[in-house]
Amino acid sequence: MLDESLLDTPERLTDADHRGLLRGAAEAGARVRTAARHAAEAGVGNLKPDGRPRAVLIAGPGAAATQAADLLGTLAGAGSPVTRLAPTGVAPAAGALRWELPGWAGSVDLLLIATPDGTEPGLSLLAEQAYRRGCTVVAVAPAGCPLSESVNAAHGLFIPMATAPYDQDEPLAGAAPGVLWALLTPLLVLLDRTALVDAPPEAVEKIADRLDRIAERCGPAIVTYSNPAKTLAAELADSLPVIWTEGTSAGPAGRRFAAALAELSGTPAVVADLPEALAAHTALLAGRLAAGADPDDFFRDRVEETPALHARVVLLRDRPSGGLTAAPNARELALSHDTPMSELEPEAGGELETLAELIAITDFAAVYLALASGA
Repeated sequence: MLDESLLDTPERLTDADHRGLLRGAAEAGARVRTAARHAAEAGVGNLKPDGRPRAVLIAGPGAAATQAADLLGTLAGAGSPVTRLAPTGVAPAAGALRWELPGWAGSVDLLLIATPDGTEPGLSLLAEQAYRRGCTVVAVAPAGCPLSESVNAAHGLFIPMATAPYDQDEPLAGAAPGVLWALLTPLLVLLDRTALVDAPPEAVEKIADRLDRIAERCGPAIVTYSNPAKTLAAELADSLPVIWTEGTSAGPAGRRFAAALAELSGTPAVVADLPEALAAHTALLAGRLAAGADPDDFFRDRVEETPALHARVVLLRDRPSGGLTAAPNARELALSHDTPMSELEPEAGGELETLAELIAITDFAAVYLALASGA
């Protein structure tokens, strides 16, 4: 059950935020600037690549590495394939995970390692394997971690991760807002040098500025009725979020939102891109999760019962391809099944700015839902 009174009590929100999630979301802009500075100090701006890599491979544990690969792959497009190397192992523990390069990886490929830990022996072994194959290795991880020594031994480039003091208070969640931007920003700067992604310094600064503005709109001191993130969190209470995305940037933002809801608040969600989502989720909206689905006696006493879980559509939109949009049909489908809908659409701006806005608002919403539900 969601404690809605907590949402408009900043002191209680702060007390409940044992994992520093709100601080991570509020300081995302500052984290981007710090991460960009670390990349510059590591010498990324001085790199003179011979050309685009044939393929970009990304390895790392948890949601942060998965989402970084998704975002970079979307932004890079068909320039070079961006592939995440999924780990194997018996447990999601640092010592149990192992990564392997594909058999075709070689000297014309780029291996990126992104981890908020840096103690994983499997990643150190991967860096050594990449060196033997002739792959270029770049890693982002906390300064002084064992991985830094392995990357330096492999003649790779190590970029210290932008961290905050409170990151050490509790184990870092992979979907935490600060973790994503600390790992993603240096990789954006690097891929800009290889001409795979258009992320010059001024674009990175605009990301930080947009994140700062969202933090002002969605911060804990802003009341629910004028705070889009708190409003979305309250709307999703006791609901199954059905996340529909439209536009290139909205896709990875929606997938990150679903992952953040699951990891931070324990809320399951389904996600799909329009227009395919309309066919994929029609049966879901028409079934027992529909808002009007309640076949039992209307007059029975529900005071002691757990509220029924019903679907709620969350539509994330950002400049649909070619100007074509399935949003009207999406609204009609939801309305025909009495399913409520929440919509988010970023302000105008560059692709990186609008992507940052969608991620920032949904990050705040996932954090508020986690804190108000006692997760």
